Amino acid sequence: MHERPDTTTGAAPRGARDGVLAGLRVADFSRVLAGPYATMMLADYGADVIKIEPPAGDDTRHWKPPVDANGTASYFGSVNRNKRSVALDLASEEGLAEARRLAATADVVIENFRPGVMRRFGLDPEAVRAANPGVVYCSITGFGAGEGAGLAGYDLLVQAVGGLMSITGEPEGEPSKAGVALVDVLCAQNALAGILLALRDRDRTGVGAHVEINLMQSLLSALTNQAASTLVTGRAPRRLGNQHPSIAPYAVFPAADRDLVIAVGNDKQFRALAAILGLPGLADDERYATNEARVAHREHLRAEIEGALAVGRAAAWAERFSAAGVPAGLVNDVAEAIAFAESLGLEPVAEIDGSRTVANPIRLSSARARYLTPPPRLDQHAGADWHTVTSDLTADPSKGPRA
Repeated sequence: MHERPDTTTGAAPRGARDGVLAGLRVADFSRVLAGPYATMMLADYGADVIKIEPPAGDDTRHWKPPVDANGTASYFGSVNRNKRSVALDLASEEGLAEARRLAATADVVIENFRPGVMRRFGLDPEAVRAANPGVVYCSITGFGAGEGAGLAGYDLLVQAVGGLMSITGEPEGEPSKAGVALVDVLCAQNALAGILLALRDRDRTGVGAHVEINLMQSLLSALTNQAASTLVTGRAPRRLGNQHPSIAPYAVFPAADRDLVIAVGNDKQFRALAAILGLPGLADDERYATNEARVAHREHLRAEIEGALAVGRAAAWAERFSAAGVPAGLVNDVAEAIAFAESLGLEPVAEIDGSRTVANPIRLSSARARYLTPPPRLDQHAGADWHTVTSDLTADPSKGPRA
């Protein structure tokens, strides 16, 4: 039988007890991306995240190459640092008993199975809260637990049916997805916020809550102005490539050597842009004098700008525009983007045991995210220290989780 890790005797990741969330135990039954991303954000600030995996491991362990310096699939590594791993077979009585014991002492339980799966295991919110009233239980689904419960929650599918692909891509081209599983990441951020809100509410009431997050609503919320436009006008927006439906010039433009972005947000910026391009008369042309006019004549304006940009290098243009307060920048690849962030002193990369990882984007004046342990090996933390805290279960489960 696996023994539960001891979070009171130093078995937790080194230094975790010093974090903002020190003392917070997270039973993480989630896998792939949305759930693991959310729990990694908690782990970075000191929560003791115990990743419960099937005997074969999280699917993303096998999504390779590439691998990091420790041989771990980079996909898995991107969302699983600072955690401990225990492999449990929930189809076995032994594994299921261990999972239930862990849930009974957790501050947070998070899962992203299809609706109904955790209920079959006796690990649904009601069952867990019966033994642990203070638990914050987070369920992540694709389309909720109602009529959409049977739909598969794949990011690409949600980008399609959620409308994102209809506004992404060139006007005459096919609909396009984002270059990363963006909806999963948005959902993870909502799960993180929901968990922290529920923990704050528990501070007031002493009672936990069920946090429900789904991919579909996470995307619809993130559509912001595009969704608002649809509700106001009754018309769905169309694909505009890299142009903006309500602002111009706000797009990708070719220079002599490579592309750059110009993102003009007001008339003052446009006047500065026109002057730098050597076309000061554009700012006084009635077709371009206001943003509304520029949007109406965006194609003519684009031709004027492209003609001027063609004589110079993109980096030189971007430097001149930025110096004059005109938002502009190169279209970087990912390596260039990381280097650019480093040049700004943003510290976008952290290193753990020889492997580089993208830093947590949340910064507090009172504390910093900590990068203490690399992504765990499968079942790395099963062993003698698992039993220690199992034995400290309170005689009265209604008292809830440990402080």
